[in-house]
Amino acid sequence: MNNLLETEIVTERPPGLLIHCGAEQVTREALFAVPTPPNTETWYPMSHRHLLTEVEEQLSHGGFILGRQAHALSHEGARYFGILEIELPGNSHRDYRWVVGIRNSHDKTFPAAMVAGTQVFVCDNLAFTGQVKLSRKHTRFAERDLRHLTSRAVGQLGDRFIKLDQRIDAYKQKHLTDRKAHDLIVRALDCRAITATQIPKVLQEWREPTHREFRPRTAWSFFNAVTETNKGSNPHIAAHRSEALHGLCDTTVGLAS
Repeated sequence: MNNLLETEIVTERPPGLLIHCGAEQVTREALFAVPTPPNTETWYPMSHRHLLTEVEEQLSHGGFILGRQAHALSHEGARYFGILEIELPGNSHRDYRWVVGIRNSHDKTFPAAMVAGTQVFVCDNLAFTGQVKLSRKHTRFAERDLRHLTSRAVGQLGDRFIKLDQRIDAYKQKHLTDRKAHDLIVRALDCRAITATQIPKVLQEWREPTHREFRPRTAWSFFNAVTETNKGSNPHIAAHRSEALHGLCDTTVGLAS
């Protein structure tokens, strides 16, 4: 692995890592120290270290520049969620970052997986999309197959992130009235992008945004009102909520098929 992976990306962390419900943010060294349970006849758990280093290596080989990263563990180290900032050379003019989220479990709750998303500079709001995802159950040849699956997923990232940029541009160009935003809040509840108890906070963020960058009355402002509200959510739940939110906003701006 090249020196970048051993120095620059391990010295800082993105400030927006979602920590809640018993999760604890940990160092890279602490993550690597988590023991992997022994195999059974039908279950072959993958080490958190192996998943992370394989994803890093394939991203680097794919031409991506790796930036800051953050890692969290829960359930006594059995569940892992990490965030890696990435970009392509010459493509850092946006007001948000590209991020890759990775997760793994040692208690059979979910398979090893990777998902793409964004993090907004001004507020560190995180949002994930299911457009780029790899998932591998912990079966006998999971570690053998991981390199191929990760390489294939990373190969799709460039085009997918370009489409994500186009999606966000469409959000920024779509004007919303208060009536439309209020309707979207109800629909966000229907599609489980938010919970009923979050409605007052979303309304507050829409009417009086915490960050002045979201004062324009657009779908991008609404999107960030919701992601601001979802700060502090369990990272696995937050990923599902942000996918639902993207679907709602895509329909609103006419991008949904």
